[in-house]
Amino acid sequence: MTNIILKLVALTVMSFLFSQVHAKDDVKSEAKKAVSASNRQVNKHAIGIGLGQTFLLGNFENKGDDKIVADLLYTYSASYSFDLLLGAHNSKHEYRGKSVYLRGYTMSIKGRSYEYDSFSPYLLGGLGFYMPEIKDSDGKMSEAKYTFGFNAGAGVDLRLNQKVIAGLMTHYHYPFEIKQDETENVRGSYFKLLLTLMYQF
Repeated sequence: MTNIILKLVALTVMSFLFSQVHAKDDVKSEAKKAVSASNRQVNKHAIGIGLGQTFLLGNFENKGDDKIVADLLYTYSASYSFDLLLGAHNSKHEYRGKSVYLRGYTMSIKGRSYEYDSFSPYLLGGLGFYMPEIKDSDGKMSEAKYTFGFNAGAGVDLRLNQKVIAGLMTHYHYPFEIKQDETENVRGSYFKLLLTLMYQF
C-alpha cells in the first residue's frame, strides 16, 4: 500500500513539474508573439529608398541602356502578414541616339508566408500608373501619355533594429501598350534589382 501511495505521489509531482515547464514555454512563446505583433502594430509606417539596376526588356531593350537608378518607397503594415507598398520611380536610358524615359507610380501588396527572427521573405504584386516615352535616332519623341500596368516581384527583409529594415527586392514592371500617331507604339517592360533601406515610424 505504501509503495502505491509513493508511486502516486511521484507521478503527481512529475506531472506537475512537466505541466509547469510547458506552461513556461507557452508563456514565453506567447510573449514573443505579442512583442512581435506589438512592434508591427506600433511601427505601421515606413519610408525608404531602393537603389539598384534597371534592366530594359522587350522593345525598350534596343532603345536604351540598363543603368543604376533609385526608387522612393513607402509601406504601411496592414496586418501581421500583409503590407501595402507604394513606389515611385523616374529614369532616362540612352543608347546610340535613342532613349527611353520611364516614370511609374505603383501600388503593391507584400505578402509574408513566415518570419524567422529578423528575417522575412515575401512576394508582392499590384498595379500602377506608368508614363513610358521613347525617342528614335532621328530625334522624334513619342507623345507622353499615362497608361495602366501591373507589377510583381519578390524579396527579403532583414530587421536591423526596431526602426531600420534592410532588404533585397526584385521588381518587374509591365506598362500596357500606348498607341501613337506619329511614332511607333510605346511597348515594353523592365525589371529592377534593388537594395532597399526603410525607416519605420
